[in-house]
Amino acid sequence: MSALASLAQKRATLEQILLELGSLVVAYSGGVDSACLAVFAHRVLGAGALAVTADSESLSGEQRETALDVARRFDFAHRVVRTSEMANPLYVRNQADRCYHCKGELYRELERVAREAGAAAILDGTIADDLGDWRPGHRAAGERGVRSPLAELGFVKADVRAVAAHYGIASAEKPASPCLASRIPYGTEITRENLAMVEGAEELLRSLGFGELRVRHHGDVARIEVPVADLPRLLDPELRRTVVEGLKALGYRYVALDLEGFRTGSLNVGLPGGTRIGRRPDRRPARTPGSGS
Repeated sequence: MSALASLAQKRATLEQILLELGSLVVAYSGGVDSACLAVFAHRVLGAGALAVTADSESLSGEQRETALDVARRFDFAHRVVRTSEMANPLYVRNQADRCYHCKGELYRELERVAREAGAAAILDGTIADDLGDWRPGHRAAGERGVRSPLAELGFVKADVRAVAAHYGIASAEKPASPCLASRIPYGTEITRENLAMVEGAEELLRSLGFGELRVRHHGDVARIEVPVADLPRLLDPELRRTVVEGLKALGYRYVALDLEGFRTGSLNVGLPGGTRIGRRPDRRPARTPGSGS
């Protein structure tokens, strides 16, 4: 069976699952996975599909605007709710199960929304690629009965991007952007201040034309990860000075460039999860300067 036929079969099965549910709430962050699910569910169920975005300190302003833009463009039912994971000391202390406590707060809020809306189920945008990484939030989803239909049907990132491109979803080719807390090493307390520093640092780098990146927060040290192909550009004297001055203005004392390059989950090294921890993405090449994020 060709990849195209396989994707068509996955889409048909997904449509059948959604029709059987009849009404649902989608946990919608604005990333391509949840955006694809939200748009697809809207196409199948119309007003029976409600996308809900959790707004908190760990959601970047760019991600929030992307979520709002996609919802406006496709005119699907969308609600923004405020979550308060920062009030949970188990989340703030930032141990390896941080994501479990964050998702627990999210799904409690989505349960409330689902009850009010009379929705039959809560869905998230987890895909098959996610299942091999360290993601304790999956446990929270399981405990709350949240379904991940894309993962269930074997959707991988290439499938999601193909569906998103078919519908014209703006985030189809955007790099993944997990929550800001994922830039804080385990054991370092999550604060509004260090989340804001990370967000400001990544906004600066994106404004300079870097698309795929992370700024890892190590106290007064900012460790920059960009694809290996982009490392020489960051060493350009003028650009390097702009980055150093900008990050120091945010509160960092030292600015470090990670010579190993960008890889997802680099702060998960040493945790359970197998060889995919700290892996480099194997998708498209680094963007050229000015090509957007």
